Amino acid sequence: MLDDGNVSDAELEEIAQFAKNELNLKINELEGFSDIEKIDYLYNTLNRPMRVCGMVKNEGEPGGGPFWVENEDGEISLQIVESSQVDRNDAKQKEILNKSTHFNPVDLVCGVQNYKGEKFDLTQFVDASTGFISVKSKDGQSLKAQELPGLWNGAMADWITIFVETPIITFNPVKTVNDLLRKEHQ
Repeated sequence: MLDDGNVSDAELEEIAQFAKNELNLKINELEGFSDIEKIDYLYNTLNRPMRVCGMVKNEGEPGGGPFWVENEDGEISLQIVESSQVDRNDAKQKEILNKSTHFNPVDLVCGVQNYKGEKFDLTQFVDASTGFISVKSKDGQSLKAQELPGLWNGAMADWITIFVETPIITFNPVKTVNDLLRKEHQ
């Protein structure tokens, strides 16, 4: 409908409400926009890749989780944030991380084609500023590593994101060799 441009005010409002209520997108106030500006804004907001992320309850595993994030342009969106991206010296950020209820995605379902069946150029939906420094170890030595935007925490930053809770049984992490001793891996 938006591509055609023949959309009534009521339909534009319905589309905006769907984006807000069903997709959890932060939609700008459209009051004062011309009809073509509303159509263009909603088209560009909705015509992007989509990911549905199956998240498990946080049971203390290392890693990140789902958060509302404000980017450099002041836009707010649902994102997956690694714990190493959080400024633990900031008491407010540390508190938010500690109160997180869910953990990194264990399942991702991705829509990488537009409504016409054409593949999106996924490089157009990356937030290059989301790279971060992480601490790794090699041969017992602590190392700092610069990580580029990760698969779900930067490379998919401008995707439409939906989080759903999945059962903990779907999550079988292997962060260390000892994790392979868990019953789920036997």
